[in-house]
Amino acid sequence: MTPAIPHSPFVSPADDVPEPGRSPWRDAWLRLRRNRLAVFSGGVLILVALACVIGPWLNPYGYEEQTLGNAYQVPDWRHWMGTDQLGRDLLVRMFYGGRISLAVGLSATVVALAIGVVYGAVAGFAGGVLDAAMMRIVDILYALPFTLFVILLMVFFGRNIVLLFVAIGAVEWLTMARIVRGQVMSVKRLEYVEAARSLGFSRRRILFRHILPNILGPVIVYATLTVPSVMLVEAFLSFLGLGVQPPMSSWGVLIKDGAAAMEEYPWLLIFPGAVFSLTLFSLNFLGDGLRDALDVRSSKD
Repeated sequence: MTPAIPHSPFVSPADDVPEPGRSPWRDAWLRLRRNRLAVFSGGVLILVALACVIGPWLNPYGYEEQTLGNAYQVPDWRHWMGTDQLGRDLLVRMFYGGRISLAVGLSATVVALAIGVVYGAVAGFAGGVLDAAMMRIVDILYALPFTLFVILLMVFFGRNIVLLFVAIGAVEWLTMARIVRGQVMSVKRLEYVEAARSLGFSRRRILFRHILPNILGPVIVYATLTVPSVMLVEAFLSFLGLGVQPPMSSWGVLIKDGAAAMEEYPWLLIFPGAVFSLTLFSLNFLGDGLRDALDVRSSKD
């Protein structure tokens, strides 16, 4: 019978067991959890989204319900944020406006991602003449005032809420295309991509199975920062009367109506402006936290 080999007195038996490995995404999640401001901002965004989804069901007033006798009602126990010029409850219109603003931000960002990621990935992976031609198109579009371009789209095709999603997303993809192109150009020369080429994999499989999954970090970060940018564009268009049309509302529409009566009825501007600003700050802080968490150089392990 072979005798057992005693452990060293300076090394505990637990030290002989290797630590289980952690994936890069788990490391990023742990780093994000240590960023208290980003976690708090994420919690605020969840609360705002839940309030916009559930709030109208808990409010006894409809967003189109008008009571002209209660126009410009100051905030009280019946109308927590007061009423507007038509006697409509401002709180329920804030909830519905939040649905529209968040939907525009998310939907237009998805459109920008779909166009920008594919366009930039193809340009960066192809290289050469095709890359130069595709990026010159991006440079030309960059020279155009994108807000004016959105306005022209809205005027030419009509003021439709779905078109608003597409129009804003169609001008927000340019920066995403440049970011993805730069990431693809740096990744496509790495060893594992060369190994995939030597194994005879198709260019399409190499691009979508080996390159794009490894550049998701910058894409996620920029997508998080694109949402507030898109929401600002929507608010600007609504402020000009080219965005969401009555009786629908968005935070931009509410801010526009509040600015027109801010001297006599300041709550019409204070409440939507405060919620809109809080949401934008939270999105930016969360984006900064994701940028730091997905940066492998920030790991202390």
